[in-house]
Amino acid sequence: MRTDDFWQLIDQARAGGGGEPEAVAARAVALLAERDPAEIVGYAHHQRRVLAASYRVDLWGAAYLINGGASDDGFEYFRGWLMTQGRAVFAKAVADPDSLAELPQVRAAALSGEEFECEDMLAVPWEAHRKATATDLPAQRDPVPVPDLNDFWDFDDEEEARRRLPRLAALFAEPPLE
Repeated sequence: MRTDDFWQLIDQARAGGGGEPEAVAARAVALLAERDPAEIVGYAHHQRRVLAASYRVDLWGAAYLINGGASDDGFEYFRGWLMTQGRAVFAKAVADPDSLAELPQVRAAALSGEEFECEDMLAVPWEAHRKATATDLPAQRDPVPVPDLNDFWDFDDEEEARRRLPRLAALFAEPPLE
């Protein structure tokens, strides 16, 4: 499976699903399960690459601001949600995490407190493989390097958040008045 195919499948899953992350994940499982098992393995490989590419300190900081905190698992689930938003949003957020402040649902979350996570999206290849073959997804033998996160900053430091993620900090460090 090529990278374009990976994102096209996610776009297909997004179509007609009302945009709910869990619905996107369920549709992705159903669509992927219809494919050859080798393509499911290819999807898993691309998902690991996408997750590794998005394992960035400032994106973690963005997740922390938006969700009011983000543990290791919480950051994984946030990136699962981010995948459900499609390739363009995902790529823009990885390149510029502060761009998430442009998303209407993120802006609304500054008032509502809604959190953005989708653990189900991370399980898509495993669920699809099980559905298609009644067996577990084979172990991935080609490790994808994960960047070193020694560049952490204190996500609770509002001044640092304003410096690094000014648009998100304006929404979440100092929420707007209703």
